[in-house]
Amino acid sequence: MKGPDASVSADGDWSPGLQKARVYEQLLLDIILGELRPLGVLDERALAAKYVAGVSGVRDALGRLALEGLVLRRPRVGTVVAPLDIREIENAFQVRHMLEARTAALAAQNATASDLLAIESAFVGAEAAVEAGDFRALLEMDRRFHKAVAAATHNPMLARFVVSLQNIATRFWIYAMEKQSPAEQLADIELHRTLAAAIGARDARTAEMCGEKLVGDAPSAYPR
Repeated sequence: MKGPDASVSADGDWSPGLQKARVYEQLLLDIILGELRPLGVLDERALAAKYVAGVSGVRDALGRLALEGLVLRRPRVGTVVAPLDIREIENAFQVRHMLEARTAALAAQNATASDLLAIESAFVGAEAAVEAGDFRALLEMDRRFHKAVAAATHNPMLARFVVSLQNIATRFWIYAMEKQSPAEQLADIELHRTLAAAIGARDARTAEMCGEKLVGDAPSAYPR
């Protein structure tokens, strides 16, 4: 099947099976993890070879990342990874504190059986990832979880906004994770699971409290 129904998921996101969706996720993870360095030039053909994709899929993914402020288009230079802007990250944390608790509460009210399955399965294998120090796997789990919670609100506009804010704030994620001990990482995973249980129990109040706590601390809370 072709057309909008085949290319856009129910929450307004690209369908996961699309090449551009896969490339977008890989690019996003590499930017967050610092494998694509701030202000590094992004060559479309080199990225297509790296991600085993077509240039058009890479171009679409970069276009979406540009709209989200994670890459920049510069005349005579091309596309570069956006610099780490601590003020922007601080602002993203501030807005997330306003929205994510209510997002969790709304998910508790509106989640379907398939939503609950996506939320509850997001952190399967997390203990092994912590033991291995596999930050990429943990980041993928964290993204799956928060995207599933946002989608469970069944408010596509809110879901897109929350996920976009999280993408900005998560550029600080790798720094925070490296500061945590394995025990602290496991405690954070357990808090995610507590939120999943609250959503499954339709406990909006507990979900709201967990959602607020999961936002975590902005960069200004860490010693320099």
